[in-house]
Order: sequence, then C-alpha cells, then structure tokens
Amino acid sequence: QVQLVQSGGGLVQAGGSLRLSCAASGRPFSMYAVGWFRQAPGKEREFVAAINWSGGRTYYADSVTGRFTISRDNAKNTVYLQMNSLKPEDTAVYYCAADRSPGTERLSLVGAEYDYWGQGTQVTVSS
Repeated sequence: QVQLVQSGGGLVQAGGSLRLSCAASGRPFSMYAVGWFRQAPGKEREFVAAINWSGGRTYYADSVTGRFTISRDNAKNTVYLQMNSLKPEDTAVYYCAADRSPGTERLSLVGAEYDYWGQGTQVTVSS
C-alpha cells in the first residue's frame, strides 16, 4: 500500500504560479511512476503530467507543456508539480496518483493504470 498526501494549491491570479506536493508513505515510493490528473467542474478527469520512478523521464499533456514541470525527490518521498503561467482554464481539483505496477517504465495517461490516489487539492486561477 502507498498513501499519498497532497499539499499546495489555492487561489492565484492568471499568470501566477503554484506548486503542488504529493508526499508518500507506505511502500518504497521510489519504485512507482507518479502522475498528476485534474478534474474541473462538469468535466471528466484529465491527465496532466507523469514522471517515472527515477525522475529521468517525464511526459506532459499538450495543454500544460512548457508551463508545468513535474519532478520528484525520492529521498523525501515527494513528487512536485510546479505550475507557472497559470490560466483560468487550469482551474480544477488536482490529484496525484501512483502507478499500479512498481518499477514500471511506462508513463500512463490513463487513470485506471494508477492504484493509489491523493486526496485532491483545489487550484483556482482568477482572470
């Protein structure tokens, strides 16, 4: 089992920045690829970014490429999502999630491939 606790988020003006954190406990977190997803009101959950177990590979949704950066510090069992140049359309509840297969090299865009989820954190970007 992996337990994920998120922090960060909040209200920011368009063009601003926020950093989300996803801290893990339980099984060795460094074994797991981690993804960030978001869900806006009335919309389906969508993929945002993913990072492999070592931090050497990342992948981003087109909508956030160049603005968001995913990173991890395995010594601290924490994954981060740095969000810059935020837009009102980035407003959503953001979730971190750990892949169901420890040690996998895949970076899945599919929520069903992730077994462990954080509690979610609200990000609101005002125009």
